[in-house]
Amino acid sequence: MTGSAIDSETAARRRAMAAFAAATPAELAAAFDADTIAGARDLRPAEAGLVMVRGRIGGGGSAFNLGEATVARASIRLADGQTGHAYRLGRDVAAARLAAIADALWQDPARRPSIEAALVAPVEARLAAADDAASRRAAATRVDFFTMVRGED
Repeated sequence: MTGSAIDSETAARRRAMAAFAAATPAELAAAFDADTIAGARDLRPAEAGLVMVRGRIGGGGSAFNLGEATVARASIRLADGQTGHAYRLGRDVAAARLAAIADALWQDPARRPSIEAALVAPVEARLAAADDAASRRAAATRVDFFTMVRGED
């Protein structure tokens, strides 16, 4: 594999994992059947914990510890041996486990199109619509300031 092929594959998986992390539990559960969920075995039990969130003033200043965030993580292996991993903000370990199953299914080239259509695309569309709605609300409060030239010198 060339470097660009690896980079595009990594970028595609990042995109998919971001969708899995942002998906609602209902969206995750609807993406695959109960047999797939039942066939997944935990590599480590799903758990919730804390991570330190780092910040940077202005994007270029020194990094500082902003605070802690609760994160749920899961690692699973499907019956066919494919592994999946997931991290989600919050304490919903069941959703993290479903996201890990989605990750494992997405990595299989034969299953990828169905996961893209059933989960990734709808989540991305929902997020884009929410971003658009927020932009419209913010634009409604926009104030344009202008200066009028006075006739005095």
